[in-house]
Amino acid sequence: QVQLVESGGGSVQAGGSLRLSCAASGLIYSSYCMGWFRQAPGKEREGVASLDSDGSTSYAESVKGRFTISQDNAKNTLYLQMNSLKPEDSAMYYCAADPGPCRRWVGLAYSGMDYWGKGTLVTISS
Repeated sequence: QVQLVESGGGSVQAGGSLRLSCAASGLIYSSYCMGWFRQAPGKEREGVASLDSDGSTSYAESVKGRFTISQDNAKNTLYLQMNSLKPEDSAMYYCAADPGPCRRWVGLAYSGMDYWGKGTLVTISS
């Protein structure tokens, strides 16, 4: 049974940084596509960053150069390092997993991952 639990959200000023964590259990990273999504009020859930089963990464254009997705296999934890945060980054952030290689959802509205965490809220003030 796959379980994903996010943490690390909070409120920071624009220009600041946050690191989100996703504790995963019940899966093997090498067999799954892992990703971070976000959903702002009134908007669809969109793919922010992916970490494919072969280790390759992909980022939405809006976060490229500012966000970094990574994983610690020993800790079974997925991370999203977010730097130079902007008010438009404010959203509920979700960790998600899907067996097999990643489909094309980064930068797109997408809710088709098999497993989801409950989310962690990020609020950026100007």
